[in-house]
Amino acid sequence: MLKEFREFAIKGNVVDMAVGIILGAAFTAIVQSVVDDVLMPTLGLLTGGLDFSAHYLLLEGEGEYATAAAAREAGATVIAYGELANEAVSFTLVALALFFMVRWINRLRRPDTPPAEKTKPCPFCRSHIDETALRCPQCTSHLEDAAVT
Repeated sequence: MLKEFREFAIKGNVVDMAVGIILGAAFTAIVQSVVDDVLMPTLGLLTGGLDFSAHYLLLEGEGEYATAAAAREAGATVIAYGELANEAVSFTLVALALFFMVRWINRLRRPDTPPAEKTKPCPFCRSHIDETALRCPQCTSHLEDAAVT
């Protein structure tokens, strides 16, 4: 059982997934910094420091509260639509920052290399495969069936 676990743990897919998760966490920190340190202050400056967190609908409870959080602390039941609006704006900015960062990273990639000389396109999935292959390794189609039709 230990041998089987070791084989599972060192498989390429597991290691690749672990590296992807670690890089994803680091990339999340970068994107969040772009949003918090660049986009949000700029948006706050452009909108005059507009903050929706004080907007809420009081469902149950008495009195007026400065924020939905203060109302909740006092035991009131509220619909905090202002906080939802803030989160929606934050999500939009994160998605926009992520889009531009991924777009920029994709431009830095090396261009695709042309296929090797001794390859042919699979008639089913159009991936490049060895010209002597009888089955496509990508879509697993039988290539001799395609030659007959």
